[in-house]
Amino acid sequence: MRRLLFTAALLGTLGFAGTAMGQSVALTGVMGERALLVIGDAAPEVFAPGQTHQGVTLVSVSEQSAVIEILGQRQTLRVGERPVSVGAKGPSASGSRLVLSAGTSGHFYGTAQINGVSARFVVDTGASNVVMGAAQAERMGINYRAGQPLSVVTANGPTVGYLVALDSVRIGDVEVFHVDATVVPAAIPVVLLGNSFLGRFQMKQENDLLVLEKRF
Repeated sequence: MRRLLFTAALLGTLGFAGTAMGQSVALTGVMGERALLVIGDAAPEVFAPGQTHQGVTLVSVSEQSAVIEILGQRQTLRVGERPVSVGAKGPSASGSRLVLSAGTSGHFYGTAQINGVSARFVVDTGASNVVMGAAQAERMGINYRAGQPLSVVTANGPTVGYLVALDSVRIGDVEVFHVDATVVPAAIPVVLLGNSFLGRFQMKQENDLLVLEKRF
């Protein structure tokens, strides 16, 4: 079996903060000039016009709707409707540049569509591949046990993982295909976005921003 090392320190409990690129935003209520928004899987937040949180800015509020903006894109939300996807441009993904914001911990978080299923991620340059737990893989419909067994080292010591190929990983309007991933039995609270994805990009950090320019 192949032996793979990845950053074990990130396999503990992680707090989520950072960009809302590529995840959903829903309007759950309007309170006068304020809006109650749900970003991704986070708890509802009360926004006032002009306020920004996790990369989402509330532009305006009306009786049953609100206008938000992210990365220069505006979306109209209506109370009770399905969440809208922000940072994406329709069914196709033709973008080549990603900008991720650092959370309070200094890590870069976001939401990706992996094989079409939404998943939270953290950038991990110490991981050879994209790394996820078995429960996450099952939620994405990945038959990981049919993958190549390999030895991995986690915070709890060595164990057996499985090497698989993801059909696609999409963040916002940037999508890459045929990305190697390692599925481990550990309960990982977030997907580790490793070098099998990051290697497709030129990376540059500018203060609390991580800029990725697609190479191929």
